[in-house]
Amino acid sequence: MTPALHLFLIVSAALFCIGLLAALSRRHAIFILIGIEMMLAAANLNFIAFWRFGPQPQQPIGVMVAIFSIAIAAAEAAVGLALVLAVYRHYRTTNVDQLNQLKG
Repeated sequence: MTPALHLFLIVSAALFCIGLLAALSRRHAIFILIGIEMMLAAANLNFIAFWRFGPQPQQPIGVMVAIFSIAIAAAEAAVGLALVLAVYRHYRTTNVDQLNQLKG
């Protein structure tokens, strides 16, 4: 028994909703970054699912897009963590509510 497309879409939607909830409801900067990474993982799951269940899955276009997205997510995580470390060294907190001095 192989799973159908709608099961992958349900899992992807749930993962995206959990990531969105984590990104919007947390005050800790690292948890916000984790939520964004979960949303990107849900998008990658959609790319792979639509490629796999498409009419002709011979060309790995969905896989290439997902690998490119993973590379972009890795770069985003590196830059995001560098920003969090820089803010922590200056303000000694990663609570985003206390970072109101960054406004121009």
